[in-house]
Amino acid sequence: MPLMLLGLIVMLLGLLAIGMITGYFPIGDILTDFYTFVFALVVISILSIIGATFLGIYISHRFFSKREFSAFEEEMLKVRDDIKYIREKLEEDSDE
Repeated sequence: MPLMLLGLIVMLLGLLAIGMITGYFPIGDILTDFYTFVFALVVISILSIIGATFLGIYISHRFFSKREFSAFEEEMLKVRDDIKYIREKLEEDSDE
């Protein structure tokens, strides 16, 4: 039920925007109506917070669900092993 109400509010705001663009609602009247402006601002703020939350959930899920290393990470691990090998060789040569 809350999702339907949210969809109805978004549709009403969309119709209001289309009406402003087509000239059915004069922009000056909308901007002078303080309550309409505050209502639209609150709805847009709530929707942006919900959208950012879902985007964060999606990105973190993609980040944590992948169990294997990426190609870049595998290459960095190889470079790390190469550096460790070179360091050990240098230490052996300096001991001699």
